[in-house]
Amino acid sequence: MGIKRPESKQPIPKNAKKVFKGVIFDVYQWEQEMFDGTKVVFEKAKRILDNVTIFAVLPDGKILLTEQEQPGKAPFIGGTGGRIDEGEDALTAARRELLEESGYIAEEFTLWFAQNSLPKVDWAVYVFIAKGLKKVSNLNLDAGEKVKLLPVTLDEFIDMPNHKDIYFAEQDVVFKLLEAKYDPRKRKELEELFKP
Repeated sequence: MGIKRPESKQPIPKNAKKVFKGVIFDVYQWEQEMFDGTKVVFEKAKRILDNVTIFAVLPDGKILLTEQEQPGKAPFIGGTGGRIDEGEDALTAARRELLEESGYIAEEFTLWFAQNSLPKVDWAVYVFIAKGLKKVSNLNLDAGEKVKLLPVTLDEFIDMPNHKDIYFAEQDVVFKLLEAKYDPRKRKELEELFKP
């Protein structure tokens, strides 16, 4: 598939120094010249491992979402997914995460979009659509995960951002769903994309 990592719109400069090495994030600092000639220290975090999210399309056309709980976080709804393990590429991680969190394998993965859009964090997220699903196992969850599978219709999926009681983990997906709700052309594109 040859997926290129999306670049940050505000990349960490080459002269930045790593001032903190964490388990999930490293922190970099550098001196930046201001318009008046003064210098200020800027800072940016870099996520050590990027993430994948997968929206799987069941044979009946429903989209497989998850209701998830993790320690210290509010419950949320989203696709299956998680961190890309060291040495994995995005597609390999997507296949693994789909299997672990849903018990399904897929014949086809399409990259919906990939982005690195947080201004103060260098963190890429790859969002896939999976089709040709086959249930092959039970869920294989980490100790810090509770996952309930939630199959929804495309209409229910598009309507999710309108519910105040739903926190949707993939915020950029929310924008695409809102576009589809209010723009007939975007709706048609989404229907085509999620057709089983």
